[in-house]
Amino acid sequence: MKHIKYIVGGFFISLIVLPTSSFATYRFNNFRGRPPIHINGKMGTKPRGMTPDQIKRAYHLPQTGGQGTIAIIDVGISDTVENDLAVFSKQFNLPACTVNNHCLEQHVMGKEMADRGWGFETALDVEWAHAIAPNAKILLVEAATQSGANLMSAVDYARDRSDVVAISMSWGGSEFPNETSLDNHFLSSYHASFFAASGDHGTGATWPAASVNVISVGGTHLRITKNGRVSETAWKGSGGGISQYEPAPSYQTMHALPHATKYRSVPDVSYNADMTSGYSIYKSGPQAGWYVVGGTSAGAPQWAAIHSLGLSATNNNFYRDKSSGKGNSYFRDIKRGSNGTCGYYCKAHINYDYVTGLGSPLTVHF
Repeated sequence: MKHIKYIVGGFFISLIVLPTSSFATYRFNNFRGRPPIHINGKMGTKPRGMTPDQIKRAYHLPQTGGQGTIAIIDVGISDTVENDLAVFSKQFNLPACTVNNHCLEQHVMGKEMADRGWGFETALDVEWAHAIAPNAKILLVEAATQSGANLMSAVDYARDRSDVVAISMSWGGSEFPNETSLDNHFLSSYHASFFAASGDHGTGATWPAASVNVISVGGTHLRITKNGRVSETAWKGSGGGISQYEPAPSYQTMHALPHATKYRSVPDVSYNADMTSGYSIYKSGPQAGWYVVGGTSAGAPQWAAIHSLGLSATNNNFYRDKSSGKGNSYFRDIKRGSNGTCGYYCKAHINYDYVTGLGSPLTVHF
């Protein structure tokens, strides 16, 4: 018996799946990527969530910077993303990022329906990647559908671009036995880093975040007091644990993670994800306005932007830095909170843990 949670319209739907032959034969052909995003409250006429300035202060990020192109892999054709980004940028005094000034590029992988319900995810990814690295270019690659094959086609397009320095994948799904055969999709001849949301269902690994070639981004709850004091705890929804299929990579085995097994541990790092401390985004459409959103999907594009700022956000660097004796200069160590009731693996701990990984960023240089 297996307990599976899906995210539909920002709500969890839980299913108990019996070990039938159909589940036993679950493979890549059955994979469907889902964006782990949540909307907090109703639309408003003004921003109510975290602002770029607040996030930059909390994570010690510069006000400007960024180089190369950040590729964002989402699903469906968004005909509002340029307008959404323009409104967002004007609100927060960010430089304009448009098709005409060659900052924003949309690449459509297939002539499918409109954004197929991914519009909020696209707005979040594009707006906040630009907020964190305003001088970088944004490449939005729009997969035809959320099938594994179509998502990998979109990833392949991005990784074959010489200008792309980071690839953000704010989606995931259940692991499957033949996932290791797809790890080569997350390698780039141009040394791009790949970032994926670890999922919002609590304990348990998801793919592609579990891939050994991907930086898995877990979730936290960020608190900023009126006097600017910052604290962070593990978010109860943060995906994490041990992969069923991916072998432990050398960057983890060399650093003796606590309670590690012969399989890959996730996540690697973390970022604010709780929708109660969520992000302001602007979304056009029938109910055009400002929304507050959260989820581990928010961390993937922002970590991708951090890589654009310093070109050093890699798993090899992360684990080396944490083991250097100066780990607290690179990461905020998340020591409190949990994402389930499974004991050690569901609780935040000093140094590495299976809820928030090595911690959240305190620099762009690793």
